[in-house]
This record gives sequence, C-alpha cells and structure tokens, in this order.
Amino acid sequence: MQLNQLKSISAQKKRKRVGRGGKKGTYSGRGVKGQKARAGTRKEPSIRPFIKRFPKLRGIHMYRSPKNIENVSIEMLEKKFKEGEVVSPKTLQEKSLISLRWGKLPTVKILGDGEIKKSLLFKNCQFSAVAREKIKKVNGKIED
Repeated sequence: MQLNQLKSISAQKKRKRVGRGGKKGTYSGRGVKGQKARAGTRKEPSIRPFIKRFPKLRGIHMYRSPKNIENVSIEMLEKKFKEGEVVSPKTLQEKSLISLRWGKLPTVKILGDGEIKKSLLFKNCQFSAVAREKIKKVNGKIED
C-alpha cells in the first residue's frame, strides 16, 4: 500500500470560500451594512474636513505684515546705560535689551515704567507720553 492509495473513512466537507458573490452568504470581512460594507464607496480624505472648518480670511488685512515694534521701559535703560550715553535700536541690541526680528532691527518704543535719573541721548525711538515727560525732567535729549 502506498500513500496515494490511502482514503479517509469519513467524507470530507469542502470549505466554504467567503466573499465570492452568488448565494453563498457571509460578508467577506466587511461586517454588516454601512458605508464601508458597500461596493464602490470612497472615503473622504482626512485633511479636507479640517480645511473646510477653518475660517476663511477675506480682505486686505490678510496681507498686512505684523508690526515690528519692541517695547523698552525706562527702568531697563536706567540699569544698562551710563550718564550721557546714546540710546538707539543698535545700542539696545548690543546691550541685549532687544533682539533682531526677521533679520532686522525693530522699531523701539520707550515706555514710562519705572524711574530714570540719568540724562541720556535718544535717537530713532518712539516714546509714550509718560516716558517723554520723565526724560525731559532729567534733561535727556530726544532726536528724531
């Protein structure tokens, strides 16, 4: 007797192949009902709903560049500068009171927070009303 001559005693039932159409039943791994169970469906790309939810900015304001202004208080100038020194955006950057923005020196606005006792020379700066008064009281000079 050889292996190819062996036969089983019980009859073997053929395995049902699912998802092959016709009247075989079963769902071929798709579950029951719903969008994903249907043929020929396509899901929406995941980025699209996010784009749709974002507010659309309309009008010219969308293209305006942000203001490039650094605020410096009088109190900080009192600590870092000596009597009679020049205060300008360049000197403020050298003393690490302001930093470059987009590779350029920002516009500097001097604010009136704190007290000042030293007379300083200001160049190319903007001032708040309070700061201007305090600088003039100590005989500081403002050049535009």
